[in-house]
Amino acid sequence: MKNKDKHDHKKHDDEEIKNRKIEESSEGENSSGSDETDKQQAEQTIDEKEMLRQKVEQLQKDVETYKDAFLRKAADFENYKRRSENDQLNLIKYSGESILIKLLPIIDDFERSLLHLENYKDTEAVKNGIKLIYDNLMKILNQQGVKKIESVGKPFDVQYHEAMMMRKIPGGETAPHTVLEEIQTGYQYKDKVIRHAKVVVSEEDDQGNSGQTDLSQNNQ
Repeated sequence: MKNKDKHDHKKHDDEEIKNRKIEESSEGENSSGSDETDKQQAEQTIDEKEMLRQKVEQLQKDVETYKDAFLRKAADFENYKRRSENDQLNLIKYSGESILIKLLPIIDDFERSLLHLENYKDTEAVKNGIKLIYDNLMKILNQQGVKKIESVGKPFDVQYHEAMMMRKIPGGETAPHTVLEEIQTGYQYKDKVIRHAKVVVSEEDDQGNSGQTDLSQNNQ
């Protein structure tokens, strides 16, 4: 009986030892697999960090490239802006150069005429010479868009005329508010009046008498 108990007890011990070995073996395998997985994950993490580092470096290079290009474009724009402003200032500053160059020959003609005026005995020749210079001057002004305002015989218009006097005209001879005489010529530059013509304007006299009213004091 005792032998049987010993045998059963030994068998039980052997089974426990066997089970323990199996468990240890299983734990060893699990530990080995876990270490391999951790190693793979660590290597993957390192690779990802390296890729991110390379991307950051590339982005930094791109930023420097774009920054340099932007600064160059900004400098080019500032230079262009400065040149444009200088060109505009020079254009305004020397805007009258072309017409002045055209007027210089007129001045030359006047100087020559004044130089030889004392030697001229033919007044008609002097008159014709002055008229020629005057015509050349008016031609240049017309080419620049400057022209006289035709006033005499025209209806009075405040856009073009400045009434200096009112002259009463017997009824029927001249319509009221008509320019009778031009005291000072007016000029127009293109579509802008640069000097109004100073004129005498007709005023109807109900009594048939003619008279003249000076408006120059009112215009001062």
